[in-house]
Amino acid sequence: MSRQDVKDEVIHLRSAGVDLGKRFLLACVRTPSTTRAGTWSLETERFGTTRSELRRLLAWLVERQVDVVVMEATADYWRGVYYLLLPQLNLMLVSPSHLKGIRGRKSDPSDAAFLARAGASGMVMASFVPGRMVRELPDLTRRRTELLRSAGREVQRLEKELEDTGMKLTSVLTDVAGKTGRTILAALVAGERDRERLADLAVGKARAKIPALIEALDGDFTDHHAFMVQHYLDEADRFKETVAAFDTRIATLLSGHEHDLDILDTVPGIGRMAAEIVFAESGGDMGQFATAHHLASWIGVCPGQNESAGVNKSGRTRHGNTNLKRVLGVAALAAIRSRDTCLAVFFRRISARRGGKRALVAVMHKIAIAVWHVLHDHVPYLELGADYFTRRDPARAMRRMLKEANTLGLTIRFEPVATA
Repeated sequence: MSRQDVKDEVIHLRSAGVDLGKRFLLACVRTPSTTRAGTWSLETERFGTTRSELRRLLAWLVERQVDVVVMEATADYWRGVYYLLLPQLNLMLVSPSHLKGIRGRKSDPSDAAFLARAGASGMVMASFVPGRMVRELPDLTRRRTELLRSAGREVQRLEKELEDTGMKLTSVLTDVAGKTGRTILAALVAGERDRERLADLAVGKARAKIPALIEALDGDFTDHHAFMVQHYLDEADRFKETVAAFDTRIATLLSGHEHDLDILDTVPGIGRMAAEIVFAESGGDMGQFATAHHLASWIGVCPGQNESAGVNKSGRTRHGNTNLKRVLGVAALAAIRSRDTCLAVFFRRISARRGGKRALVAVMHKIAIAVWHVLHDHVPYLELGADYFTRRDPARAMRRMLKEANTLGLTIRFEPVATA
């Protein structure tokens, strides 16, 4: 048995913690005691959340010469405080989930004191807070996504209204709000009820479906249906006009990053709009993430680590950045549709052993790794090909084929092909 005396490691001698609320906040400064060595003095003060009160908080912290200020990312209340204090103080914005398991007594003063102690001893890690332009971009891309969803819901309500008429137009036309669908609906609203004339309004490839359209347009389209259909079309158009304004604003902010958006567009499953969302959410600067796996962990598309007593438990993914995770999920679904890409082959290999859902998350992880390298190295995505895994480990591929042949009661022999 050995015995030794140790002291708590202190990184910052003078630290502060700020417990945030909607109407007021509590700040606690932790400094070495001047009367008793090895102890600490805590000074707690209450401030409002108005601009003048925050300036008083800034002066109070500067006067006490704190080395670090720690605050939790509580809802959106942290934004005004953080942006005002940032130019003059060393701030650490920490996730509440990092502190949930180690917190003791629960009150506003004890929370502030605990944050000050956690900052002094280095128990917490600062979250990534992007610059102003990158803070504005996510607001635009997220709102644009909401507007597109709203437009889609209006089209769904339109389809529901058409079902009430007995017409099966949505069963024939892929997009009832497309050019053919809108032309037919406009004629219905205007009072046309002849099915053959309505079907003859089809354009493009839809003209091959004229016989099916004649059958699908058999129904009772009343004046009430005409009013509701016109309303849903107007609402969908209104949302799309707003989306166009957001597109213009986003393009203006990203005017100096065309190269990054172009090389992101080369990643399988990521188009122009997805590239804008990826750039907006990640900030475009991969220097914030030490490795590609750090980015994947921040997004929440890598396996969790949960081992206790030598037993590996559920390693489900964390929440991470839900907006980026959604985009990567759509990109993964698009990437695995191809038969001759590395990601599609990778999905089939994993899904055979682990199931489709886990395989999809694995593909999302691969895309996140590719995004980091593309933005970090400023180079386009390099497609490895469907035979990448075979070329990487030919012996494993031969063992797999031999095993399958033996399962069928056959045997095979491998011989090199003679070159000309």
